[in-house]
Amino acid sequence: MKGFRYIIIIGVLLIMGYLLKDLFFNDESYNLAVQKFRQNKDLTFHSVSRSPLPDTLRRAFTGLKYYEPSRDYEISADFKAEERPEPVAMAMSTGDKEPYFVKGKASFELDGQTHTLTLYQKAGATSDSLFIPFTDQTNGFETYGGGRYLDAIPLGQTIILDFNKAYNPFCAYNPEYACPMPPAENRLKVKIPAGEKEYAKKD
Repeated sequence: MKGFRYIIIIGVLLIMGYLLKDLFFNDESYNLAVQKFRQNKDLTFHSVSRSPLPDTLRRAFTGLKYYEPSRDYEISADFKAEERPEPVAMAMSTGDKEPYFVKGKASFELDGQTHTLTLYQKAGATSDSLFIPFTDQTNGFETYGGGRYLDAIPLGQTIILDFNKAYNPFCAYNPEYACPMPPAENRLKVKIPAGEKEYAKKD
């Protein structure tokens, strides 16, 4: 009887070990994927034809700065699609306005509070990916003062907001670009220490 109990205990421990190993492997795979994504972006910034950096800054470019990846900021949010998307005039960094459609809202829990973001799609765009311009309490301190962007694709009534992939607008590197400015409803009253940090120019 004791031997049977030992077999059961060993079996349970093995199962737990496999589950923990799988969890660790998934986190490791996720981190590697994020790092690869970031490396590819650095290559783009080195490119003569695709970099948003002025030529003098591009030549001195050594890489973008990021927070360490954290699955805590890969958030599954509730998505409510807009039944009849209405066009809005999105304010741009240049003072102009461009047409975007409100496609829905994403609600999620973070730091014990419920937060909501409005998701947009540029007029004429055909991609399933939605555009999320936002600010949070890191802006102007550790991240770009004008806010950051996020892209996400709804999956029915759910959407994954992966803030580890939050990125700066091109006007953070070059003021000649016209960038959408995060609207008032997307100003989060919480820190999001994930994704891209403020770009430090080196002349």
